[in-house]
Amino acid sequence: MKIIIKHYKKILLIVSLFLNTFAITQELTESTTSIEKGKKGTFYVYWGWNRSLYTNSDISFKGPNYDFTLEKVAATDRQSPLSAEVYLNTSNFTIPQYNFRIGYYLNDNFSISLGADHMKYVMKDYQLVKINGVISNSGTDYDRNYSNADLNMNPQFLKFEHTDGLNYLNVEVRRHHQLFQRKSISINLSEGGGGGIIMPRTNTTLLGNPRYDQFHLAGYGLAALAAINITYKRFFLQTELKGGFIDLPSIRTTMFADDKAKQNFWFVQSNIVLGVLIGPFKCAKKIIL
Repeated sequence: MKIIIKHYKKILLIVSLFLNTFAITQELTESTTSIEKGKKGTFYVYWGWNRSLYTNSDISFKGPNYDFTLEKVAATDRQSPLSAEVYLNTSNFTIPQYNFRIGYYLNDNFSISLGADHMKYVMKDYQLVKINGVISNSGTDYDRNYSNADLNMNPQFLKFEHTDGLNYLNVEVRRHHQLFQRKSISINLSEGGGGGIIMPRTNTTLLGNPRYDQFHLAGYGLAALAAINITYKRFFLQTELKGGFIDLPSIRTTMFADDKAKQNFWFVQSNIVLGVLIGPFKCAKKIIL
């Protein structure tokens, strides 16, 4: 609730952009040639889970007493082990790496959607990296100037994780194709892309500072995807492959606002989701906020 209140203007702007884009695209769609009745006006909702891979990245840390960069830092995701307690217990449904999306078919072939990709990014401990910059007056053994020096990433020096999580809130446009249909079963292919904001909850301990782990607006993401699904009547099972770029120029690392980090990297995400089709509904041509 606190994060919603703190960023309500940004969230309202994103929702407004989504709704107005929806309205404009709907008008453009309805002004084109006639479309056969099908999925037009239908909503879809899905929930599922993901695994992710990340490229190595340079991470720069800056504060009143330090300014340094760690080069080619490696990281992994952290999907929860498969268990009924985690995946079937409704009180734990946000613990795994998950995907949620709600979309609307503008016609039989195009949809617009709003979604949340909850990934997790975990810096590997004890990896050997290069460090450049300066650390002073930290009260640790790491105070010195660094020039292309080797550093073992001991958690006493740094723990760095976007584990609750690397939250990619995004708008996407997708094109859909039906590959096969027999009675109530169809196989469908879709592809598309979009962009949005990254609101991580970054778990960080840096140079002996207390652990910091709060939601904050850290940057943006862009992604493209391809998906295939099997639909039975109104229910579908879908697999997706998504890839993109994430830029985080303003990562909070401690309780002090002056302490920041920045990084960017590419990612690949594989998803499996379960969904349902709702509708069709007739959409109003204009939305006024």
